[in-house]
Amino acid sequence: MFLLPPPRLKKALEVLDEDGSGEIDIEEWESAIQRGLKKRLAQLAEERERRQRAAEKADEEFSLEFLNAAREVFTMIDDDESGTLEKPEIVEAIQGNQKVIKFLVNCGNKNLQ
Repeated sequence: MFLLPPPRLKKALEVLDEDGSGEIDIEEWESAIQRGLKKRLAQLAEERERRQRAAEKADEEFSLEFLNAAREVFTMIDDDESGTLEKPEIVEAIQGNQKVIKFLVNCGNKNLQ
């Protein structure tokens, strides 16, 4: 069993034999290895960039969810709808408002816990 079919192997050897001498010397060998390495490193860099973009998107989505949850709990605690939270409002909500307590325990969303 061949690693490459004979026609492809012949073509690969022609590419390796840069000077057309019919032999592959160490410089030609290393040049081919360097080209292969460069190509593989470029693929790895592209994959890292793709993963980084995905992670940044996930962070952005998480931040948006978290901020929305924070706004929601603010509204829940702001009983008098003044747009501000007074210390007694916060203490009362955290100690006695079951809806607020449940929300804070669950962070409003299981993904935000």
